[in-house]
Amino acid sequence: MNVPWPQRFYQLRFRRPLPAGPHVRREEGSWVLHWSGCAVMGILNVTPDSFSDGGVHQQLDSALAQAQRMREAGALLIDVGGESTRPGSEGVDAAEEIDRVRPVIAALAAEGFIISVDTLKAEVAQAALEAGAHLVNDVSGLRDPQMVQVCAEAGAAVCLMHMQGEPRSMQDQPRYGDVVAEVHGYLRGEAARVQAAGVPDVLLDPGIGFGKTLEHNLALLRAVPDLAASSWPVLIGASRKGMIGRLTGESVAAQRDPGSLAVHLHVARAGAAMVRVHAVPDHVQALKVAAALEGAKE
Repeated sequence: MNVPWPQRFYQLRFRRPLPAGPHVRREEGSWVLHWSGCAVMGILNVTPDSFSDGGVHQQLDSALAQAQRMREAGALLIDVGGESTRPGSEGVDAAEEIDRVRPVIAALAAEGFIISVDTLKAEVAQAALEAGAHLVNDVSGLRDPQMVQVCAEAGAAVCLMHMQGEPRSMQDQPRYGDVVAEVHGYLRGEAARVQAAGVPDVLLDPGIGFGKTLEHNLALLRAVPDLAASSWPVLIGASRKGMIGRLTGESVAAQRDPGSLAVHLHVARAGAAMVRVHAVPDHVQALKVAAALEGAKE
């Protein structure tokens, strides 16, 4: 993309109410979330076993305080997850996942947050949307046959991610003929399919670390300009992931924020509309400075 990223404009359309704010406008029959440059989605895991922050924000008060800190730091959306999808994870049943995310989402909705729910189960997505979520972030790419119907009927936008295999086994020798062509083709085809079925809008996520080797991840990150040339905005989530540990030797996930910043600054420059991160203040600050430097070129 030739336009400096501060001057790139993105939007997501919803057929369900969004909280009023500077990034929301009302159009006939829909609400539009709009922003310029690369936005930040803050990660809020309410799980005991997520790879980086499991158990940290399981209590409602802690989760709300963390969400408030992320919003004040500049996060556009808060992504609430109640099931770990780290490599090797076993998952939880829908009832337990709902018990984890529903009270947090309801409390955030009451405070006017724009909320994403990170789930691959239609039953959980339904409960989360009823509690006040706006977007469904599905790491399985809406494989649950009911997920498209749930999102379409609720008027919820979706984040459509590519994952080869299942979380429990996805890193067991993933293979592709041409990883960029296969992942981008899948995402574009599925985005068109789900919109034709009534989902109002789609974010594309190539699924860094989800059924990919280090070489696959690097190829997809280098190919962000190609994916960003699609009709849909692109989200990248590389925060604290294993690929950063393999590149740097850092074994502690919570110590991988510098590497996460490097990846996310690269993809912002390449055309990513949003990054999904743990360290929101660090990313917002770095993106602002880098965007100012990029804009100064013009």
